[in-house]
Parts: sequence; structure tokens; C-alpha cells
Amino acid sequence: MAAPNALCLLPVAMSETRHYPFTRPAAVQRPWDARLARRLVTPLKNSWVTPNYLTTVRLFVGLAAAACFVPGTYGWSNLAASLLILSNFLDHTDGELARLSGRTSRFGHLYDLASDAAVTILLFLAIGMGVGAQVDTVLGLAPAVLGALAGCAVAAIFWMRMRIEAWVGKGGNQQASMVGFETEDVLYLLPLVTLCNGVSPFLIAASIGAPLFAIWVVFDYRRVLRRVQRVAERPTVGVV
Repeated sequence: MAAPNALCLLPVAMSETRHYPFTRPAAVQRPWDARLARRLVTPLKNSWVTPNYLTTVRLFVGLAAAACFVPGTYGWSNLAASLLILSNFLDHTDGELARLSGRTSRFGHLYDLASDAAVTILLFLAIGMGVGAQVDTVLGLAPAVLGALAGCAVAAIFWMRMRIEAWVGKGGNQQASMVGFETEDVLYLLPLVTLCNGVSPFLIAASIGAPLFAIWVVFDYRRVLRRVQRVAERPTVGVV
């Protein structure tokens, strides 16, 4: 499942996707990294490798990326950004293998969400700690605080989008995309940030932009929730 590619994902497990009357079918263009991940895991379809194994690999690579951001030095930050790209790509592989092999489970789904939450929050926290190793405060706050704020906001955004998708399906919850790239794919550009020694400005932008966008998603989440509730409350008398 994509993502830095999730947040407080843990408290609420996404229910099975249900299509309500207001859901409009839509052609969903699969992003390039998901298509590539599917090609790579196809040989594993009937092997002993399960989606949970791939989730574990992604989790460890993501945690390694976070750990490499902590020192805050130029070399370690560049290594961390490279590991993050690998982690983001690997995040697609478990879901693709599950769809190909039919080996899906509720535990696997929750494990994937928990991994997304851990990697997302710890990644931004580690970026903040790395910046904090160089400067004491940013915007009047400890950099680690800004990192935690950004991480929680990003994870909250993905949790709300997953809930919306559970209600209206993928067609009703498409991210902005262009030529096979989605909004979240901007993190593939993080190595450019570290190469240009721009981790601190990136942290500032994330700590401001992510919470603001999370607030916008809250309104969308509440709008869809109200529509779901209205549909659920419609009388069913006379309906076969």
C-alpha cells in the first residue's frame, strides 16, 4: 500500500470497500511505480514469499532511512534520502503481490498500516532530530517538534484518504496525478533536497504545509462522511 506512503492509522482499521449510490465509476490510472512493482513481484506469485515478508522488508528499509537522518550530516542525509526512495517503492510491492496471489488477510492489512504509520512519523521526527543536531531552534521550536508535527499531519492525511476510499472506492478518492505520477511521489525528489543541503528548508515547508493540507482533508473527510450517513439513513421500505 502506497505511501510514505499513514498515521494514527492504527486506531481505526479500514473496513472493506463498499460502493454507495453516490459513487461514480471512474477509470483510475495506475501510477508508474505501482505498475513497475507489479512486474517485479509477478515471479513471486506462486512462491513461498508472502506479502507480509515484503511489508517487513519495506519496514526495515524505512526505519533505516529514518535512522540515517538522525546524525544530520551531509553524507548520512543523502544515504537516508536514497533509502527513503527504496522504501517508498517497496511500499507498493506487498499490495501488488497480495492482489496477484490472492493471499490477503486482515492481519496483513493492519500490519501494512502500522508499518506506514511508523515509517512516516519516525522519518519526519528523524529529519527534525538531524536538523536539531545543527541548530537549536527553527521557527522558535525544537526541530524535532516540527518533524513530529509534520509526520503526524502526513500520516493523518493518508489515514483520512484511506477511510474515504473505503467508503467511495478508489474512483472517488483519486489523488492529483499527471503522466503516472501522484502527489505523494514528490518524496522521490528528496535526494535533490539533500544534495542541495536543503533539509532544513524542507523541514520548515513540511511542518507548515502538511498541517494546513491536513485541515483541508478534514473538511473533505467530513463531507464524505455526511454523505455516507445520509445514504445509510435512507428508508429501505419497498426496496427489493
